[in-house]
Amino acid sequence: MTAAIEDYAIISNCRTAALVSRDGSIDWFCAPRYDSPSLFGALLGTEEHGCWRLVPTDPGAVATRRYDGDTMILVTRWQTASGVAEVFDFMPTDGDRVDIARRIVGVSGEVEFATELRMRFDYARAIPWVRQTGDGATPALQATAGPDTLVIRGIALVSNDHAHRGVVTVAAGGTEDLTATWYRSYRREPRPLDVATALTETRDWWRQWATTIAYQGPHHEQVTRSLLVLRALSHEDTGGIVAAATTSLPEQFGGARNWDYRYVWLRDAALTLEALVDHGFLSVAERWRMWLLRAVAGKPSQMQIMYGLAGERDLAERELTSLPGYQGASPVRIGNGAVDQYQGDVIGEVMVALEAARLAGLEEDDFSWPLQRALLDRVEAGMDQPDNGIWEVRGPRRMFTQSRAMMWAAFDRGVRAVERWGLDGPAEKWRTLRARLSAEIHERGVHAEGGYFTQHYETDEVDASLLLLPQVGFCAPDDPRMVATVARIEDTLMESGLVTRYRSSTGVDGLAGGENAFIACSFWLVEQYASMGRPEDAARLMALAGRAANDVGLIAEEYDPVSGRQAGNTPQALSHLALVRAADALAGHPGRAAHRR
Repeated sequence: MTAAIEDYAIISNCRTAALVSRDGSIDWFCAPRYDSPSLFGALLGTEEHGCWRLVPTDPGAVATRRYDGDTMILVTRWQTASGVAEVFDFMPTDGDRVDIARRIVGVSGEVEFATELRMRFDYARAIPWVRQTGDGATPALQATAGPDTLVIRGIALVSNDHAHRGVVTVAAGGTEDLTATWYRSYRREPRPLDVATALTETRDWWRQWATTIAYQGPHHEQVTRSLLVLRALSHEDTGGIVAAATTSLPEQFGGARNWDYRYVWLRDAALTLEALVDHGFLSVAERWRMWLLRAVAGKPSQMQIMYGLAGERDLAERELTSLPGYQGASPVRIGNGAVDQYQGDVIGEVMVALEAARLAGLEEDDFSWPLQRALLDRVEAGMDQPDNGIWEVRGPRRMFTQSRAMMWAAFDRGVRAVERWGLDGPAEKWRTLRARLSAEIHERGVHAEGGYFTQHYETDEVDASLLLLPQVGFCAPDDPRMVATVARIEDTLMESGLVTRYRSSTGVDGLAGGENAFIACSFWLVEQYASMGRPEDAARLMALAGRAANDVGLIAEEYDPVSGRQAGNTPQALSHLALVRAADALAGHPGRAAHRR
């Protein structure tokens, strides 16, 4: 059976990633990018769908694990009856190649390890042709199917029924290295990886990046780990920021709410950008702004809410039959149908993020401000249209209150750009549109009797996304309507102690079944509590939501506090950036909320 979602750790080269289970199995790996077809796909099936296991032969071996300081190098320490050894799993950050390295280091005594390799390319639709290469001193396997080749080096492996197995023993002070190198099958095979050098350089690369993190406050270790995860999800070459490393991990176990998150949502990327800018990484903002310019180039009416890592537009959703799904939860999907949706909040998030970058010192260039003006034209053109909302509902479009407020924020940032920064634009028109949206929300988006903001204009339900309204300055955190909204959220969306996005039982999303608590929403409420003068409640909820992280600090999309299980895709950028913002609020410097007025 596939491991629990919380049993996985991620290693990354800032272009793609691999997921390593607590028992030493790499069960998910796509190359060369996050959104490429999988080479190991057991995460969404069984070992027969591709994995690479490395584990002591002692059945009583006990594992503990950690990251190697402020890096994405995973260290698994194995205690056996005969000795202790550590496995260093990492992906070198050398941009010219894609490698997974697994270095075994003897600590005491002797430990015998067994490795089992099952290569299944193209989402387990292709068993590669495998041949032995190298020689007795440097054994290697070369596996090829279509455009992909994987070379495995390190120890001799014996084939049996499309699996390759081997055994190696490491003594105290000794090392053994196993590597997997991906390359295009029509290219020349890369040279063998110098693992010792790569380990040093990779460690130095991550640690140097982490030394520039600008944060002093509570939950420092969690904030640092979250920022490292956000960096790992930011593509080094293109500047695109993926929403998560995986596809089709279920929001409800056994259910069909399984989506592909290996793409760049403008909203999620903008929020990630703000978190990184708030903590000293202005260069990331410049690179992402260039990515944005390339991705949305053309007519504003053709803008999508999401793109591929390099700005690709064709993300049509389809279902795979080659992978049965995580613990049987089907279907497995690649692509995402939300690409065709209209989500009215997205441009507002982009405008807020780009203003935060201006405040941090990023200067506008000849292209960036014209792009933002074009985006505001798009907001104006869609002002009277209902949308699918921040949660990408697949039911009827609605006038979602949070979407309307983010349209307000878009025009608000346009006005500020003219007034505060001297940029050119029709500020008076934008002021008029901003005022019109404000009046509309106050009239139609507030419950007449309860005095709270509503999920959309035709309901008395609330939605956790309403917690974002004070963050962008639409209202003050202690505004009576926000106080009432928080009370309503506490009454209707917090049965588990954590926050769900909305009540799925209303059918608003057009999908069957339900889901677990959405972790980002709980961190949003932490920020709201801290901003409205409820610090004890903020600290209590921060501690509870923090338990959703696994033993190495990774957070998935959702969490079931009753069973203690993570759910949904992992690691989730939105969850980690919301944690960072919540910690900022507890420390008294609440991120973009500082730019409210």
